[in-house]
Amino acid sequence: MTAWRAAVVAAGAVAALLAGVRWLRVAQREHYLPGSVFRFGLRWWGRDPGNGAAALVALAGLALTWKWPPAGLATAVVVAAGPPGLGLRGRTSPLAWTRRVGTLAAVSFALVVVALVLAVLTGVGPVVAAGVALAVPLLIDLSLVITGPFERAVARTHVDKARRRLARVGPTVVAITGSYGKTSTKGYLAHLVAGSRTVVASPASFNNRAGLARAVNENLAEGTQVFVAEMGTYGPGEIADLCSWLPPDIAVITAIGPVHLERFGSEDRIVAAKAEILEKAQTVVLNIDDRRLEVLADGAEEKGKKVRRVATLMPGDSADLCRGGVCVRDDLDGLTLFIDGTEVARLAAGPRAGNVASAVAVALELGIPVAEIVSRVGSLPAVPHRLESVSAEGGFLVLDDTYNANPAGARAALHALKRGGNESSRRVVVTPGMVELGPRQAEENSRFGRAVAEVADDLVVVGRTNRRALLAGARSPGEGAGLLGYEGRTSKGGPLHCVVVEHRPEAVAWVRDHLGAGDVVLYENDLPDHYP
Repeated sequence: MTAWRAAVVAAGAVAALLAGVRWLRVAQREHYLPGSVFRFGLRWWGRDPGNGAAALVALAGLALTWKWPPAGLATAVVVAAGPPGLGLRGRTSPLAWTRRVGTLAAVSFALVVVALVLAVLTGVGPVVAAGVALAVPLLIDLSLVITGPFERAVARTHVDKARRRLARVGPTVVAITGSYGKTSTKGYLAHLVAGSRTVVASPASFNNRAGLARAVNENLAEGTQVFVAEMGTYGPGEIADLCSWLPPDIAVITAIGPVHLERFGSEDRIVAAKAEILEKAQTVVLNIDDRRLEVLADGAEEKGKKVRRVATLMPGDSADLCRGGVCVRDDLDGLTLFIDGTEVARLAAGPRAGNVASAVAVALELGIPVAEIVSRVGSLPAVPHRLESVSAEGGFLVLDDTYNANPAGARAALHALKRGGNESSRRVVVTPGMVELGPRQAEENSRFGRAVAEVADDLVVVGRTNRRALLAGARSPGEGAGLLGYEGRTSKGGPLHCVVVEHRPEAVAWVRDHLGAGDVVLYENDLPDHYP
């Protein structure tokens, strides 16, 4: 092998190693889903003209390597340094070297070594070295497929242990799913029940197989009477698998929306996947604000299940419109709770009405007296980063909704922004937009931008993922009118002022420099830095 050919092989190996660190971090952040790394690779290399030009240089170097091996060095250099913007260490989400990442890294490294050894032996080392470096995202996706059976076997041991613990402790299991509202409803329910029952709720967003098995094994103590399990899914069959070893006595679906539409493909598939939670439950609680969930309620009744329908009433609606046993009316300045058509409590603005209704309905099913529910419903806990209100040092109000990423929640957050402050308040929205909305992502973010123009004075767009769509909507004069039901703009009037920043710290600095006492800022969603 000539010195040039050896140099290209060595450079390709080093580039593949550096690229591996980058893309392993993406795999971890995307929950080890095969195909996700390559999808993000396309996003990053096509992020802007600069990244696109770098990708073309890498591809051209690969093509020329067939005739002139030194050209492979260009590919190796580009891969080692890029894609520009995706750092090795990560600003917000560094790679955690867990056992699973170690296994994935070992398999990926083995694939690279095998490919390089075979290439050198067959005389095509430079071409394969450059190609392997460029194809690291694909190799990691392949490694995810290869390691999948092993990881499922490892998880099975923890699941079997959790199954035995559940059988021994014997709690009433409440399982909650939905496109959004799962975590909030879980927290509200645990609070309502905790006054008279020993209750354990799965922590944070531990809502998949590994997370729930861990929650049971580490937190389900002897004597626990109620276990509340949040169940998430990225595709058909996942919730059915969870319910096979964690069968719910009461099942809840909070809402249906285009969350994870990129993975599901359609909202009908989302409904079918969420509906798996109903199969083993004898009692189901469904939010019939969505007609599709009302259809599921009818079907559950036909199967002999007990069904509690909950609903949200709009401002001014009469309780007569409430066909469910539990309804919550959103009066903009607060919430009104109705049980069986009777008003029982008034709540301060803040909690999502549908989530409160679902939690109250489950509490009733668990035998919690109405009087106790009423005594506790006024002190529902704030869910961190879900429309959480915080006073900043500068005297302005911060609405932290950074864990929200769906159109319905975004609209609710804008209503909260409108209610915050006073007539002279400056209102600001800081957002990277919403993701995983599939073919509707640009449309929904553009719509959100138009809605922001109804209530805010400034829009600060973070990052590039949804920048074009958000700005297009925000700068569409007149097209946003009526999306939120407000007649006019905020008291300051005039066109919406748009600011563009690359990273969230820059947005935070801008807010601190421009807001003062009495102003309000909404931080709507936040994306980890593996997004462009």
